[in-house]
Amino acid sequence: MPEAQAAGVVPFGARLAAATDDLGPLCVGIDPHAQLLAAWGLADDAAGVREFSLRVVDALGGRVAALKPQAAFYERHGAAGVAALEETIAAARAAGTLTVVDAKRGDIGSTMGAYADAFLGDGSPLAGDAVTVSPYLGFGSLAPAAELAARTGRGLFVLCLTSNPEGPQVQHATTAGGVSVAASVAAQAAALNAGADPMGSVGLVVGATIGDAARATGTDLAAVNGPLLAPGVGAQGAGAAELAAVFGVARRQVLASSSRGVLQAGPDVDGLRAAAASAAREASAALRD
Repeated sequence: MPEAQAAGVVPFGARLAAATDDLGPLCVGIDPHAQLLAAWGLADDAAGVREFSLRVVDALGGRVAALKPQAAFYERHGAAGVAALEETIAAARAAGTLTVVDAKRGDIGSTMGAYADAFLGDGSPLAGDAVTVSPYLGFGSLAPAAELAARTGRGLFVLCLTSNPEGPQVQHATTAGGVSVAASVAAQAAALNAGADPMGSVGLVVGATIGDAARATGTDLAAVNGPLLAPGVGAQGAGAAELAAVFGVARRQVLASSSRGVLQAGPDVDGLRAAAASAAREASAALRD
């Protein structure tokens, strides 16, 4: 079970709920991959990644509910790339915008504890407001992260139903008790969020293009009482109809994530802001109206 929250700390779930109410349920991914860097006229190196990321934060900070830097695109450039990630997180914090660090960490024991310290610990330059984690060494292996997140007021997004074609091999598989892995993950997240208001801080990653996978696997997304991070909105094909089909009555918990759909409008600041505003309106119409 998560540890008690430190006095005066506002939980991530409450902060995210307020941000989405104010700015719409949109998270913009910061994915400085080689093609986007080239399209923006930037070199595929740590300096280019840093410039790209800070331009996104400068354009969208304070204008969207959250920003989601993808750690892999920084780590591929070594120490200087990781330093750029740290600077990006700090810039978003200074702009008053929540950050979800998309690192998908998952391990056991002291190693998971070390990942938790890195991405969820107070004072760590890699700690945003939430981090993505993998439960496929067993949901219980995430306990060090869940405990530290609860204590520091940060959040987790646990991989549950992803849109990659290999995902169903694991996520749709059933336990000896006949429950799907995805449904088990969702139920254990729900247990950690029990009683939280307006919602808990342990969310799930559920692809916006998975169709009827939640229903087919018996995964009760509405019962999670936590945020549902939905990659795949915009350039990857998910619109209002797909969001409604995937999430149904759980739509108000969804934080729609768009990366290329917004970033391809850069590097022009006005273009980025217009694309993000349009995406936020579309997400609000699909998920809140």
